[in-house]
This record gives sequence, C-alpha cells and structure tokens, in this order.
Amino acid sequence: MSNERVYKMKISGVYPLYIQKVERKGRTKAELDTVIEWLTGYDEQGLQSQINREVNFETFFAEAPQINPKASQITGVICGVRVEQIEDPLIQKIRWLDKLVDELAKGKPMEKVLRSK
Repeated sequence: MSNERVYKMKISGVYPLYIQKVERKGRTKAELDTVIEWLTGYDEQGLQSQINREVNFETFFAEAPQINPKASQITGVICGVRVEQIEDPLIQKIRWLDKLVDELAKGKPMEKVLRSK
C-alpha cells in the first residue's frame, strides 16, 4: 500500500476496527480512547470530532494538539517494519498508533502501553 493511500484513509473507517480488535481481547473502547488521546493530545471531545468529521490520517495527525513526547519510546515491529526506523514522520505516527493498539489488545498493562513505567 502506498504512503499516499495510507495518508488518505479516514480515521472514522479505521477506528471501529480498532474497537473490534481491542474488545475481542477483553479491553474497552475507553481504554482505546485513552491510548489515542495519550498519543495525540486530543481530549475525548476532540477525538470524537475528528471521527465525526471523517478526517483522514494526514489531517488527524496534522491537527493533533500535541504528539506525546514519550512517543519516541514506542518501539517494535508492526507489519514487518521496526517503527523506530520509519523515516516518513506521518507513517511513523500511524504505525505508533497501530503498535499501541496492538499492545493494548495483547493485554499489556495500561501503564506500560502509555510508557508510564
């Protein structure tokens, strides 16, 4: 999939898939929202607004209030690529989000997902 195609994917289309993924593993939508808000700086209302406006990932991250300074601590492999080695800043942010959702779904404690410990 080209980077341009990923940039144009709507958060409103991916968000329900994230919810399904975490709920299948016993986690909650509230926990998912906490993770997304931690990464992007959106509050609950801001996140919902972006979903309702059907913005794409490019706009979602461009309008994010503040990417968490601890986001650079997100490491590991997603889709066969090490997230810390991704050179495209937007793709890296999208993959950080994917990695956090994966960690949440795999049952990691919230404090570890949010890099609190």
